[in-house]
Amino acid sequence: MPLHIHDTLRREKRLFEPRDANRVTLYVCGPTVYDYAHIGNARPPVVFDVLVRLLRRTYGADQVIYARNVTDVDDKINQKAAREGLPIGEITARYEAAYLADMGLLNVSPPDLAPHVTDYIPAIVDQIQAIIDAGCAYAAHSEDEGGHVLFDVSSYKAYGALSGRNLDDMIAGARVEVAPYKKNPHDFVLWKPAKPDEPSWPSPWGEGRPGWHIECSAMIEQTLGLPIDIHGGGIDLVFPHHENEIAQGVCAHGHAHGEKAHDEYARYWMHNGFLTVDAEKMSKSVGNVLLLHDLVQTMPGEVVRWALLSAHYRQPLDWNQALLDQSKKSLDRLYGALHRSAAVQADDIDPPADFLKSIEDDLNTPGAMASLFALSSEIERGMTAGDTAAVAQARGRLIACASVLGVLQADPAAWLEGEVSDALRVEVEALLEQRAAARAAKDWPAADRIRDRLNELNVVVMDGPEGATWRMKN
Repeated sequence: MPLHIHDTLRREKRLFEPRDANRVTLYVCGPTVYDYAHIGNARPPVVFDVLVRLLRRTYGADQVIYARNVTDVDDKINQKAAREGLPIGEITARYEAAYLADMGLLNVSPPDLAPHVTDYIPAIVDQIQAIIDAGCAYAAHSEDEGGHVLFDVSSYKAYGALSGRNLDDMIAGARVEVAPYKKNPHDFVLWKPAKPDEPSWPSPWGEGRPGWHIECSAMIEQTLGLPIDIHGGGIDLVFPHHENEIAQGVCAHGHAHGEKAHDEYARYWMHNGFLTVDAEKMSKSVGNVLLLHDLVQTMPGEVVRWALLSAHYRQPLDWNQALLDQSKKSLDRLYGALHRSAAVQADDIDPPADFLKSIEDDLNTPGAMASLFALSSEIERGMTAGDTAAVAQARGRLIACASVLGVLQADPAAWLEGEVSDALRVEVEALLEQRAAARAAKDWPAADRIRDRLNELNVVVMDGPEGATWRMKN
């Protein structure tokens, strides 16, 4: 079936039709690099990595352009730099490198483009001026803070369409405004004045730096051009970030009053659901913030990736030990089938229809994973029956499916053995030889003693037609 995706703006699943099938464009909001990413930050890059893999399979690798930005100037970055007495560039370079390394362990492919805010300040200034010229923004001066530029929310009649919020209701229910230089409470900052000892850039409105929302609008236009096909991110970005992006991007080109002005910015909007930890929202006050950088030190990145894909991307996902344990068991099963059939050359073949039906149905990863298990069972049955042709076909299909999901990328033997010392590997292999000999001689007491020793070593033995293989339990 052709790809269908759920469009947040229209609140329905829609057939995906790119503006130009020879140039499919996707933009996803990326990291703010002031610290290590937490596990919730990892869900969008993993989800949209699957989408990019699927799009490239459908349209061709060279026809898909994927951009994921890097926010490298921000209040939190400034605060971190001040605390450490370093330029912001050193802070952002450190944490961007860590982010990319951690993403690599999750098998997240690098984007084609990774625009950094600090490289696009002139483009941001130009877009702000265009919004002012269109009558949708205004400069305002505060004696305490200096010159601001603010977007006039009332100038864009479709404001609130993405999030489903009514502007009149928002204004009516607003609290007393703390910034007297704003025309109305919901106007938001496009340019903010410089503060002492913080990075700043020149502009027609004085030294300062961009507001958060304008950076993406300007970088999308500069790197991909408008309109883009798909804009993605976490559900927490729908309001205000993405709502404000649409308003800016549309008004900068004089489309503030068009009936379908939002189509001039992005054709489809996709958002992944929230992630909780043991059924609680992640919070520093609760003390349950899990850093991805720490998780990938204690478990394979593919386990984390599988866990993140185990629920449909638009649904909430609760992160807990049971989820991780099940994800490891699932991958062990699949790697086990590949390992036991390693002597059979896999066919170069497409994924089966049931897998494609699931993954093209708004990235139904749980349904797609079920296809992988069915294929691993086909491999096992083929191995038992000695049907090499069936095994070759099932192996090829399993590998093709795994490529779309970005899993099963390790060597099966290495995965199943785990990180073990040479001494342990030698002992286990010797025990397996002794076990085979004891079983052949029907010396069951000896076989039981060997089994007990393997259990002490935390080793799982898997018997198959080609002999015994093994892996570590954890």
